[in-house]
Amino acid sequence: MLYGAIVGDIAGSCYEFHNIKTKEGWPIITRGHFFTDDTVMTCAIAQAIMHSKPDFSDLSDRAVKSMQSLGHLYPRAGYGGRFRRWLQAEDPRPYYSYGNGAAMRVSPVAYVAKTYDDVIDLSRAVTAVTHDHPEGIKGAEATAVCIWAALHDWTKDEIRDHIKQTYYPFNFTLDEIRPTYGFNETCQGSVPQAIEAFLEADDYTDAIRNAVSIGGDSDTIAAITGSIAGAFYGVPESLRERAAERLTEDLKDIINDFDTYLEGGLNP
Repeated sequence: MLYGAIVGDIAGSCYEFHNIKTKEGWPIITRGHFFTDDTVMTCAIAQAIMHSKPDFSDLSDRAVKSMQSLGHLYPRAGYGGRFRRWLQAEDPRPYYSYGNGAAMRVSPVAYVAKTYDDVIDLSRAVTAVTHDHPEGIKGAEATAVCIWAALHDWTKDEIRDHIKQTYYPFNFTLDEIRPTYGFNETCQGSVPQAIEAFLEADDYTDAIRNAVSIGGDSDTIAAITGSIAGAFYGVPESLRERAAERLTEDLKDIINDFDTYLEGGLNP
C-alpha cells in the first residue's frame, strides 16, 4: 500500500539536484538510490493511523507524535529547514507552510477513508498540524483524493475532470513544461505536475519515468505521482523488492504492519 510513494521517492532521490529531462536511459532503482524524508514521513502517517482511535478523532495528535518520533530516528533524511525545527520543537505548531511535503506524506489516509468526505477530513487532520496554509492543505487534499478515487475505480478522465474543477486547472502537458520546469518545493508548483505525470502514464513504471523526467524536486514529485499510480495500477513486485532492499528494518516493519492493519489483522 505504501510502496507507491516509497518507490517514487527512492527512484527520484539521486535526481533531485541532478535533474534529467528524459524518460529513457536511466534505471528506476539501482545503486546510488536511497530513501528520503518522503518515505520517513509517509511511514509516520501510516504509524499514526494505526495508533489512532477507531474514529480517528485523535489522528492529528498521533500524526505529530509519529512524525517527531521517526524524524528523530532519521534526522538526516533531507527535511526542509522549518520542518526540521518543527520536528525538534517541544510544543510543535503549524507554521503556515504550502510546501509539497504536505502531499508527499498523505497517501496512507486514502487507504482508510471509507467515503469521499472521509478522505478530505483525514487529509486535513494530518496536514494542518504543519502545513496550514490553504495551498498546503489543497495540495495534500488533491493528492489524497486522487489516490482514493483510484482505489474506488474512477477512470483517469473522471479523476482529471474532478481535480480540474476542484483544485488545479491542468493547462499544460509534460512535453510543454519539460524544457523549462525547474525546482519548486511549493504544492501549487509541483502537485499539479505530479498528478499530470500520473494522468499521462501507461502504467506505474511509466508514471515514475514521467515524474522524474520533468526535473525539479524529483524525489517528492515522483513520490506523489507514485502514490497515485500505485493505487491505480499497483506497484511491480520487482520495484517493491528493490525499494525494500534500501529501507531499514524499522521502516519495513511499519509498512508490513500497515498492510496487516488494513486487512484487519493488527490491533496496536
